[in-house]
Amino acid sequence: MLTTTKNKVKKDPLFSVTADDCDWSYTRGTGNGGQKKNKTSSAVHCRHRASGAYGYSESSRSQLDNRRDAFRKMSETKEFQQWVNLEFMKRSGQLLEIERSVEQELQKVKLEIKIDGKWTEVQPHQLVDNPEDFVLEIGV
Repeated sequence: MLTTTKNKVKKDPLFSVTADDCDWSYTRGTGNGGQKKNKTSSAVHCRHRASGAYGYSESSRSQLDNRRDAFRKMSETKEFQQWVNLEFMKRSGQLLEIERSVEQELQKVKLEIKIDGKWTEVQPHQLVDNPEDFVLEIGV
């Protein structure tokens, strides 16, 4: 949604990701930093639930600083970036357009398999989505 205020156009985001979208855990830091770092749970683990992206930080003695750093590292991962792109396509309607286009193109394709030395045409609805459960249903 676009809003305007005194010749400035402000775009509202399609979605946002906050700390509430993540699972957080805290552990004791290791390495240099003295007793404060080694005896307090200042190291931070951040996992984004929807994408599975993970970030970790123990660079500071401050849990708050490490929390910010872990969130930033999580947001820079390949998994998170892929999730953001997919989520953007879903919410903007682009993914639906792609799915429709693929479905139209698949209707133009003739799929055949060889059974007992004879080629048999297969309809898309006869195929399953999960490759581990690959079963071809052929009506006689």
